Amino acid sequence: MMKRRKARELALQTLFTMDLSEADASDALQHVLEEAEEKEDAFLESIVSNFVEHKDEIDNKLSSNIESWTIDRLGNVDRNILRIALVEIDFLEDVPKSVTINEAIEIAKIYGDDDSSKFINAVLSKF
Repeated sequence: MMKRRKARELALQTLFTMDLSEADASDALQHVLEEAEEKEDAFLESIVSNFVEHKDEIDNKLSSNIESWTIDRLGNVDRNILRIALVEIDFLEDVPKSVTINEAIEIAKIYGDDDSSKFINAVLSKF
């Protein structure tokens, strides 16, 4: 079983791949796992499957909480970090919101630009 931080990072890569290539979730996830030389993980799979199942609902929630932006104008990394956090907040009851928000901010510091972590924090604080 991989650590949840690793699972979140691989989920980010999976959603990113889906955005860029229009690959379906299972192909994108398989590709990311092969690249990372990782085995399947239940937490990772639950993030990706919940995102696919509830994508419209998640994107609508995000859209209504990002002032003067549309979800399509967000950077790919920021958009997908926010999507993963909302999956955790709305559909994965075993993860405390404070942990989800903190993890999203930390991942944004690694993969986003200089302002990503502040932006992610501001948006997620509304949830």
